[in-house]
Amino acid sequence: MNNNNQPHEIIVSGIHLDLTPALKSYVKEKMERLYRHEERIIRLRVELECDAKQAVNQRFTAKGHIQIQGPDINASVTSEECYKAIDSLVDKLDRMLERRAHLHKVKRKQPHAVEWSDVELPKAI
Repeated sequence: MNNNNQPHEIIVSGIHLDLTPALKSYVKEKMERLYRHEERIIRLRVELECDAKQAVNQRFTAKGHIQIQGPDINASVTSEECYKAIDSLVDKLDRMLERRAHLHKVKRKQPHAVEWSDVELPKAI
């Protein structure tokens, strides 16, 4: 579990793309937003890819992997700009984490099903 005094583990890697310090800090700053829904995130991994052979509107791909207790969350977004792809990826992962947190809360509040077929109830007078 991440403590408030301990920095979160965010791994940023680039494929066919030079990662500048500004780009790394931008990704880390945006990814910190994901910790408001779930503080038990173990690791965030972001892969930024630039494919010059793709069409202009699909040149940059941002992939995000969240390692968390339970099934991991993965998302991928393509865009014509790298920063736009990062913003879209953060929005998509944020929605996925919010949905996951909501489903866990709803599941926790629902009563469990009870089998009444083999139970004898007293007759009302």
